[in-house]
Amino acid sequence: MVFLWSTTLALFSSLSVAYSLRLRVRAQMDRRAASLPLLLALLSSYIWAGGGAVATSPSPAASLAPPATAHGSTLDPRQLTALQSMGFPTATGDPCAVPSPADNATACDDDEPFRHLVSLRLANCSPDLDLPTTALHSLSTLRSLAFVSCPIHAPRSFPDPLVASLRSFTCTASLRRLTAVWLSRLKNLTELSVVGVPVATNRPFVIFSPMRHLRSATVSATNLSGKVPLRWNSLDLVHLNLSSNLLKGSVPSTISVLGYLQTLDLSSNGLTGTLPNTIGDLADLKNASFARNSLSGSIPDSMSQLSALVHLDLSSNQFNGSIPRFLSEMKSLKFLNLDSNNFQGVLPFNASFLRRLEVFKVGGNSNLCYNHTLLSSKLKLGIAPCDKYGLPVSPPPDRSTREDSSDYSDNDSDDENGEKGSGNSGGGSRHGPSKLVLGVAIGLSCFVFLVIFLVCLSKVCG
Repeated sequence: MVFLWSTTLALFSSLSVAYSLRLRVRAQMDRRAASLPLLLALLSSYIWAGGGAVATSPSPAASLAPPATAHGSTLDPRQLTALQSMGFPTATGDPCAVPSPADNATACDDDEPFRHLVSLRLANCSPDLDLPTTALHSLSTLRSLAFVSCPIHAPRSFPDPLVASLRSFTCTASLRRLTAVWLSRLKNLTELSVVGVPVATNRPFVIFSPMRHLRSATVSATNLSGKVPLRWNSLDLVHLNLSSNLLKGSVPSTISVLGYLQTLDLSSNGLTGTLPNTIGDLADLKNASFARNSLSGSIPDSMSQLSALVHLDLSSNQFNGSIPRFLSEMKSLKFLNLDSNNFQGVLPFNASFLRRLEVFKVGGNSNLCYNHTLLSSKLKLGIAPCDKYGLPVSPPPDRSTREDSSDYSDNDSDDENGEKGSGNSGGGSRHGPSKLVLGVAIGLSCFVFLVIFLVCLSKVCG
């Protein structure tokens, strides 16, 4: 009985303690709940005053914007580091922003969470600039890469991912010591432009043979030697410029396979021979320049098929024969330069055709003349008018030269007339006998008359 009572008291004591603890906890929670409105009020006033960096829920516009890097750029941090290692100014702003920094240019895609470079142009680089391999690996998203006035050493090669991605490559007065093999690795290009950079090769075909998708090719002022390629693996070429090089040989007839060609510039080389008749197959050709070579022969008749031709420059060659009349029938032609050749005959153009041209040059052809009844001398063509035989009229002697030689004209004419008078048996020349001949004749006549007079006088007196 005593044990039961003791147990009951202990249980009652435990319940009392638990109930007291519960009441104490509820009191503390009530006090915190009462102080919560005060805390919220203080926090709101602090945020309104702008004094704290409290995270708030982002707005819809902010949630759509790409996250910014530590430098305030939306560009992939790896590519941003690559640009910095290549001397590209990134401290002034976002490389993906518009406009790009001066002399340099970038273009980015719209990927998320970070954007990536698709175009990069480096200009006016320091000669000490290096192109780290890790940086080039980071730029594998580039589709267009240009170096302008960056006289730095070219990397040994571009990483394969970058080669696979590139579609356009420009190198102007940059990247010393390029080779044909180095360029040929850029096999996926559609546009290639190398200007003012020596390229070590005598086989231009090596450069272009792997590029099966090439549409525009400019390799100019590079000391490129050898011959114009006979074969082209890219038949989609629209623009071909191999000017200002050391190319030799003739213009191959296989150039006609480039049926989409609109611009062909082979000027300032050492090309010889004649223009192939197959050039007429280039139906889309608009601009053609073969100036400053050693080409000869006549202008091919097939050129009359080039109805889209706007610009034709054949100057400073050795073309000969007559200028074909069909040139005046080419309705699109605006620029025609035939200067400094060996053309001959009568210029087959009239004034209306010349007025239609924006540029026309035909000087420096000494055997060429123009019909003065069709063309005025005021046109200053640089060639002589034709005589009635269709030959250039010799220019009249200079007036000053004739005046300077007038002191000697009398003596020269006297000598000349004396020779003519002594050689004619039937009478003097058109200008009469000279003074010497006339004096001798008078003297002989007087002598004969004196002899006859003396003979007659002796007979009378005897």
